[in-house]
Amino acid sequence: MEHIFAGNPLDRGDVIRRDENLLSINSKSENAKYLLMKDLNPLVLFRKNNSLISWKKFDYISKIFSKNILENFIFLGSINGEEFFVLDVSMEEKLILEKDESFCDSREIATELSQGESGILSQARAQLEWHKRTKFCSSCGAETTSHRGGQVRRCLICKMEHFPRTDPVAIMLVYKGEKCILGQTRARQRSGFYSCLAGFIDQGESIEEAVKREVKEESGLIVGNIVYHSSQPWPFPSSLMIGCHAQALTEEINYDEEEMSDVRWFTKKEVNLAINSESSLIKVPGPVAIAHHLIKSWVNGESPKKINL
Repeated sequence: MEHIFAGNPLDRGDVIRRDENLLSINSKSENAKYLLMKDLNPLVLFRKNNSLISWKKFDYISKIFSKNILENFIFLGSINGEEFFVLDVSMEEKLILEKDESFCDSREIATELSQGESGILSQARAQLEWHKRTKFCSSCGAETTSHRGGQVRRCLICKMEHFPRTDPVAIMLVYKGEKCILGQTRARQRSGFYSCLAGFIDQGESIEEAVKREVKEESGLIVGNIVYHSSQPWPFPSSLMIGCHAQALTEEINYDEEEMSDVRWFTKKEVNLAINSESSLIKVPGPVAIAHHLIKSWVNGESPKKINL
């Protein structure tokens, strides 16, 4: 299945990125389309029956923004002869929007965009935030500059190249028979919000090893029969959520109180009510998050048919 923030249709153009002069020319062409983002939130056009990214032509933005902003574009990719870019306009305080336009929270608006546009938004948001965090070289501390349409930042002094990072996260629905494990982090305590267990994959660690380690650390349970379900880009700031189902081999919970405020077993009936927003006991993530679909597929008896890990 394709989750929200996945399904990006653009050809990211590895070859064209090597010719920065051509990229500059293309950025000013009639076929160039720009996504404007302010504080990492996209400019969206609201229509009667749908919402979509409010793409802008170069002729339009060249009359509004300074040369400095225009030169700091990030090339997202191309499709059907059109080139797509993103601009950070956070410093523009007097930006005049057209009718039915607004800068919207990326997470909230993603559910209302098309599958393809939610994927483009994921790429754009993650890359803009990476550029903000990588202005200086992690090796020598000198300033870095953008190259290859925003795909590389190069140190001005030691010439070290920095590339956009993606942080892999294992997220898993742990089950045994007709019940499953859900956890509540300390940040969510007293909210009634529970979700799948999850954690970053360590260096030198496979997906299945991360699933086993994270489940044991957060709940004290031992798991096996780990099956890949699906993955989801999560641009907050730049994670890749790798979703799995895992069968519990033990039942006694002993959770990490430093990280979790609660971890418990829930019946399939209880969880079914929660995913349909009908539970008075717990709340679970909505359809924007992969956790919702991991839980829902288990409730519906939809066993993953992909990669056994």
